[in-house]
Amino acid sequence: MDKNTQETMFSSKSLEWATPQHFFDQLEEQFGKFTLDPCANSSNYKVKNRFTEKDNGLEQDWSGNNVFMNPPYGRVIKHWIKKAHEEGQKDNTTVVALIPARTDTRYWHDYVMKSHSIYFVKGRLKFGNGENSAPFPSAVVIFKQDDGLFPYVGVINAR
Repeated sequence: MDKNTQETMFSSKSLEWATPQHFFDQLEEQFGKFTLDPCANSSNYKVKNRFTEKDNGLEQDWSGNNVFMNPPYGRVIKHWIKKAHEEGQKDNTTVVALIPARTDTRYWHDYVMKSHSIYFVKGRLKFGNGENSAPFPSAVVIFKQDDGLFPYVGVINAR
C-alpha cells in the first residue's frame, strides 16, 4: 500500500469509501435489487433512491425497502449500525450493510450479533478509486425481522 493511501485510510480525511461496483453487483445478485441507499453522496451512490448527508439518512424512514448501506466508517458508524438494526425490524424491510469487521466494538456486540446474518468478506476490497486493498477486513451484515437467537454466519468472496 502506498503511503498516501495508507495515510488517508487510517485518518479521518474521508469517512466515505465508494463500494466497488463488481462487489455491489454481487450483493444485488444474492440479496435482490436494492431500492434505497441511505448513506450516499453525489459521487458514490449505487441506488437511484438515496439519502445524502443533507437528507440525514439517520433521521429518515427506510421501511419497505431493500436497503444497501455502506456507512461512513468513522466514529459515527455506531449510529448507522444501530439505525440499520432498528429499520431491519420493520415489516418488508431488509438492510444489507457493508462494514468493517470490527468484532471488538460495542456496536458489533450490541447490534451485529443480533442481525439475521453475517458474511465475512474473504479477501480485501478496493474501495473507491484506491489502488490498494483496504487495510481492514470487511463484513456484510443483513438486518431483517428474524426470530433466531444467533445470526447465520457465512463467507462472501471479495472478487
